[in-house]
Amino acid sequence: MSKPMASPTTTTDTTTNTTTTIRSPFSLLVGDVHGFSDESAALLRTRLLGASLLLGMIFVTTFIGNLVAQIHDLWWLRLLVIVAILGNGALLYLCKDRLSLIALRCVELVLFGSIALQLNLMLIARLSSFAASQDAVSANVSIQQFVAAICILIFTYGVLIPNTWRRGAAITFVLALLPYASVAFASIRLHELSELLATNRATVPLPLPFVAAFVATFASHVINSVREEAFEAKQWGQYRLMEKLGSGGMGEVYKAEHRMLKRPCAIKIIRPSKERDSDSVQQFEKEVKLTAKLTHWNTVEIFDYGKTEDGTFYYVMELLPGMTLEQIVERYGPISPSRVRYLMKQVCCALREAHSLGLIHRDIKPANIFASERGGCFDVAKLLDFGLVHERQSRLVDQQNDTSFSGTPHYISPEQVNRYNEVDGRADIYSLGAVMFYLLTGRTPFEGRSPIEIIVAHQSRELPDLRQLNPAIPEEVNDVVHRCMAKVPSQRYPSMNELLLALETLRLADDWDSDRAEFWWKERSDRETDRLEIEKTGDATMDFA
Repeated sequence: MSKPMASPTTTTDTTTNTTTTIRSPFSLLVGDVHGFSDESAALLRTRLLGASLLLGMIFVTTFIGNLVAQIHDLWWLRLLVIVAILGNGALLYLCKDRLSLIALRCVELVLFGSIALQLNLMLIARLSSFAASQDAVSANVSIQQFVAAICILIFTYGVLIPNTWRRGAAITFVLALLPYASVAFASIRLHELSELLATNRATVPLPLPFVAAFVATFASHVINSVREEAFEAKQWGQYRLMEKLGSGGMGEVYKAEHRMLKRPCAIKIIRPSKERDSDSVQQFEKEVKLTAKLTHWNTVEIFDYGKTEDGTFYYVMELLPGMTLEQIVERYGPISPSRVRYLMKQVCCALREAHSLGLIHRDIKPANIFASERGGCFDVAKLLDFGLVHERQSRLVDQQNDTSFSGTPHYISPEQVNRYNEVDGRADIYSLGAVMFYLLTGRTPFEGRSPIEIIVAHQSRELPDLRQLNPAIPEEVNDVVHRCMAKVPSQRYPSMNELLLALETLRLADDWDSDRAEFWWKERSDRETDRLEIEKTGDATMDFA
């Protein structure tokens, strides 16, 4: 597997317990240089939606006020503009992210173009009316009012709409020209209007709309340059984040792509925070370094690891299509014994390598086992999240952990509570037995009203017989699960090798294989694509996935 180029790395000196950050170009913002247009489109959509709602309320209020005041000039035009503004808002809201940048630019043109058209046609109508009544004062005041309105429109467009300076200049200077073009058009049509306007000696020597256009273009250029610099600074690197896959207490996980190799991957990050203590960061680093030691096919592969200059820790791992075992059971119900054996044998192989290196997982649960498709093979089990892994060879024991423990109550071994830093591979065997119990029955081995009650149940209560929950489970399978979950570690399978052998020698009525796995995944994929999956009913019959 090719390694990413020039990744930022963090090296730790175990003698001085210091960490050195090597500067390198890693980015944490969604998109890349090419994706700047995608970010602009998202920003443009948000701005246009806000502008449509705000302008719609203003124009509706003005329209109603004019009707009350018996002002009916071009009422049909003002009504059409209101419909256009509100229609644009509805389109932007309903279509959400489905509109391309070109489509958004068309919406922008309709929104601001319709307003500019209304202002200039109303100016021509007002000038025609005042020319007929020989009202020079009102005619000149109307021109100044509409010039001011165009200036506000130009400023609004320049500051609100993301643009290059060339495009911004082209549009704002056209808007600045419109009131003068309208006055010239009305003067040519009405000779008496030009005589009225000639009496005005209080003209402004500097055309304000063009000043507004110049300022708006400069503002648009500055804003766009700052956006580009910020975007490129954060995109200076080799990974492009595409979408968030999830988040948890320690960080966030994103779907990403290596910019050079175009290889999909997943990135887990911890952003710097004053509230986040150094122990969490050290736990994150520990998870990556220990997972990177593992090379088995059924352990999630780590591609890269490092820390950015702003203190953001991250690691890059393979992107897994599929579902966790927890998701499969929640969506499709309990899993058949033959399929459980097929998946658990793979997990045993992954844990066998980890145990041979002295690494104890300590947090095995259905949510940390992924059923994936890799290299054309289906139901490939991938063991995830070594965040609570324990190195048996390490002499450095965290004193705080002497009186505390971590893990998932529904799957934790009894000794993990009392001797957290002294557990061995048999603790993982217990948790794996609890996972098999859940996969076969659709429920956890012990329930309780609180985590403490569940933990106490693991230590003191007798494990239920799986066959009482579902008679279809073979007795041999029930025996394997019960031996895995023995309260005393010495009564369990002594190692993953023995558990793997026990699974392999199970005599089951059917045998799950890669062909059946492929059929299962493709069948459900087709159902979901066509939206034909039948919802579960209240049938009490246990149906194996």
